[in-house]
Amino acid sequence: MAPAPPFLRVEQLHKRFGELHVLRGIDLEVARGDVVVVIGPSGSGKSSLLKCLNRLEEPSAGRIFLDGEEVTGAGVDLPRLRRRMGMVFQHLNLFPHMSALENVMEGPRTVLGLSRREAEHGARALLDRVSLADKADARPVELSGGQQQRVAIARALAMEPAVMLFDEVTSALDPELVGEVLSVMKQLADDGMTMLVVTHEMSFGRRVADRVVMMDQGVIIEQGPPERIFMRAEHERTRRFLQQLAWDGD
Repeated sequence: MAPAPPFLRVEQLHKRFGELHVLRGIDLEVARGDVVVVIGPSGSGKSSLLKCLNRLEEPSAGRIFLDGEEVTGAGVDLPRLRRRMGMVFQHLNLFPHMSALENVMEGPRTVLGLSRREAEHGARALLDRVSLADKADARPVELSGGQQQRVAIARALAMEPAVMLFDEVTSALDPELVGEVLSVMKQLADDGMTMLVVTHEMSFGRRVADRVVMMDQGVIIEQGPPERIFMRAEHERTRRFLQQLAWDGD
């Protein structure tokens, strides 16, 4: 039996900002249900890669396919694309004047056209999924950073995406709050969500990733199963990067 085609495929992706060439011919394939963790030093192009995938940034060259459909080029329905690729950022974008419940309801009501009753039912289920059912009426200012990130994850899930993109979602959190967000992300992975995760949380990559991708200076320098990348990296730059993070294999 022939292997299934990749659910997400990136071919020779380039991104330039004027003279700055931040992505230099990225080729990447992600199978349906896989968790791919992207690591690398600051400035290596990790965030630009995620933003190009759902065209928050326009690729300078290359092609991107989701479930066999090309999402690059003219004429693509960008709102539909972004519904299919949910994204959660390092910096929160919750509506401060809305409760947690209203934040999660907003997209299904305004974009998907659900009734208030339908949207509320789904939003409450998602808040329960991220262990925030008791915070439905709280506004962002009343929530911790970790709770706010969990609301942001629930809000992205409310659009029923095919892929979830996470861009350093724990890097701005106090250390004691990181675990609660990573726990939600692990549960999503266990439930079969296709995920691309840019993170410096190496223990998460070790325990949850199907594949780890190392980027440096706009290129993928190596990729493979987490146990190989973290314990037997082939590229000197990867080994040096992990040593700088004091990765100890735990």
